[in-house]
Amino acid sequence: MPEYLAPGVYVEETSFRPKTIEGVSTSTAGFVGPTRYGPVEGEPELLTSFADFERLYGGLDELVFGGSRQTNFLAQGVRAFFEEGGKRCYVARVYAPDADASPPGEGRAWADNQGLASPPPILLTLTARFPGVMGNLRVTIRPRLSPSVLVTSAGGTGTQFQGLKEGDVVYVRDTASPPQHEGYYNVVLHGDTPVLRPADGAADGSDDVRAGDLSSTHHVARLTVDVEIQRPIYRPRRPRERFDDATLVEDLPLNPADPGSLAGYFTETPSSRVDYVSVPFFVTLTLSPPATATGADYAAALFGNDPADTGSPTVPAVFQLTGGSDGQRPGLDAYTGAVHPTTHRKSGFLALEDLDDVSIVAAPGYSYAYDRLAPNEQAEVEAIQAQLIAHCERMKYRIAVLDAPDQQSVSAVRAFRGRIDSKWAALYYPWVTIFDPVTEQELNLPPSGFVSGIYARNDVERGVQKAPANEVVRLAVGFEYLINKGQQDVLNPEGINCFRFFEGRGHRLWGARTATSDGEWKYVNLRRYFAYLERSIDKGTQVFVFESNGERLWDNVRRTIADFLFNEWKSGRLMGLSPEEAFFVRCDRSTMTQNDIDNGRLICLIGVAPLRPAEFVIFRIGQKLLETRG
Repeated sequence: MPEYLAPGVYVEETSFRPKTIEGVSTSTAGFVGPTRYGPVEGEPELLTSFADFERLYGGLDELVFGGSRQTNFLAQGVRAFFEEGGKRCYVARVYAPDADASPPGEGRAWADNQGLASPPPILLTLTARFPGVMGNLRVTIRPRLSPSVLVTSAGGTGTQFQGLKEGDVVYVRDTASPPQHEGYYNVVLHGDTPVLRPADGAADGSDDVRAGDLSSTHHVARLTVDVEIQRPIYRPRRPRERFDDATLVEDLPLNPADPGSLAGYFTETPSSRVDYVSVPFFVTLTLSPPATATGADYAAALFGNDPADTGSPTVPAVFQLTGGSDGQRPGLDAYTGAVHPTTHRKSGFLALEDLDDVSIVAAPGYSYAYDRLAPNEQAEVEAIQAQLIAHCERMKYRIAVLDAPDQQSVSAVRAFRGRIDSKWAALYYPWVTIFDPVTEQELNLPPSGFVSGIYARNDVERGVQKAPANEVVRLAVGFEYLINKGQQDVLNPEGINCFRFFEGRGHRLWGARTATSDGEWKYVNLRRYFAYLERSIDKGTQVFVFESNGERLWDNVRRTIADFLFNEWKSGRLMGLSPEEAFFVRCDRSTMTQNDIDNGRLICLIGVAPLRPAEFVIFRIGQKLLETRG
């Protein structure tokens, strides 16, 4: 209570309205699986378009597992998600290194300056930040020389350096013969006067070069670099490897103390997550004997330091990173994920646990080639699927979109479905055929990416209460198998959702059942709508925690939830001709004992009448006799 101690007028704000509950989003998806590039741990980035995915995780090009190429199912699934109407998703990349990966367990590409035309004694190494064949970058570092900064001082009495600051790197060229003072220098300040110090110059300044030590034969230029990064693109029916997607970073200083320098921009330990995921490699420089590197050391490592051996920084340094590997086909451990012991970053399904807004989870490609795998590999596929379901059951407000394996007969997919029983999962069959922009041929893809996008589209256009079925599959040009009504008569009762082609109506998703034996939760929309209600109420009533547990609080809780459910009924999301038929909310002495109250428990009983889909539309038609009037 406020305190009233001195006489006066007190104006206070109060509220006479109950708290409000805002419905949560149900259309954000989380994808888990291998990609061409990108982070393998840490909180996934929010993606709002396929262009975002390409920027962070690479494109649609194939993955290379153990020397054999495989369709990039996750990238294709994310593309399908956005094409089918999805707006937001997260991607948790999984990676399983080769047994002989170098450095051990990493699969990251690298290159050093010892392969340049005139390798200097200073070792400079470029290392891809993340594993993958896409880390085999081609990096071109070009020198950029300013006009001469050695100018005649005012009055023509001498020379001075113009426009230099502490830490700049300059290159001095002498046209006289023999040349003097030629090479790279770091700029240091004596008071306010810049002077040039060699990389190995004495700290007392005895080796410093002043403007007065130079003559008209000297050209002194400030040195910065431009960095061009080209990523490898693999395209079937074309040359297997070419470089594309060039990125140019211009005018980087060489002073490593500058955060915007070559070493600062391409650092192994960036200060922000944005730089961590967007800067594709990092630079390290090793001096022998060990010492603190300067900008002149970086210049010498890139362009050489011997004027007689093309030491002038005019020829770019080109690094071809090699050794990047997509590793092996990820298994259960990679999908399950782990917490890094030092950075505490999570991977796999664990990386999605800290994201509150994910409501759809899929792992496109985990079931690929199931029938063609060894028995132990098949068991691992089943374990990955079980882990996907367990993740959604544990997180409570999510549904797992499961893929039937490819090349499955009706009897085989029934056997596969028989291993699953969960009200938090839905299984889809068969695979969807698209025209692949990479191969320019037809390609069969797992259904989960398409279905996740259809879920999101359905939620936006109709609402989460409507069954996500009888929806057009926009990208489809066909299906792996054409399912007829007789086959679906067998599959649908078992909770296998089918894709069907209808003449004149196109390719459609024609099923909306969960993979459960519990008849109360057999419909996808019912499961997802209750998850929506529960999560909305969960978030909207957090304000009541630790309030005084009495009649006023109970009344406030009842009104808050009743207002939310009334709006749901008015929006056509609940059955009933009146609010009393659509829902009830009880929170009083009838729902709590004194023991509950004594132990800090507020118990509210909520009942709703949800809408179920008209799965079977039946018209009964019979003959009618014509009646005559007498």
